Amino acid sequence: MDEQKACTLISALANGVNPFTGEVFPPESPYQHPEMVRALYAAVRALEYNGVAPQPIATVERTPAAKPRSRAPSPGNVGKPWTSADDQQLLAAFEQGRPAAEIAQMLGRTLAGIEARLEKHGRLSGEQRRTTNRYTSNPVAV
Repeated sequence: MDEQKACTLISALANGVNPFTGEVFPPESPYQHPEMVRALYAAVRALEYNGVAPQPIATVERTPAAKPRSRAPSPGNVGKPWTSADDQQLLAAFEQGRPAAEIAQMLGRTLAGIEARLEKHGRLSGEQRRTTNRYTSNPVAV
């Protein structure tokens, strides 16, 4: 195996994607563990340091039956820190009775992000959430 293909495969794994099927690994996969992700990125950086760059994942050979899973694009502010202005807008919109989905669209966040933030501010209880809280041992059913 050449180094470029190895770099492409390792890069896909580091991104949490099965390089042969295009499917995203489930959260409990060893490839999604933070230490594994860091180790895989370190391997990619080492290969890149030696002049090897990963190819786009589409160039990796796929099995004939495999078809990539498409993902909807994420809203623009997903993963960004919340500012006090964001919190003020969130709480004002919630107090006005706007639906969480509308607030999510307005703030460029996911519905889960909006519900989690409302829960943090005491405006929503865990039982009132429609989305699953992935960060507790007892996630709320959807």
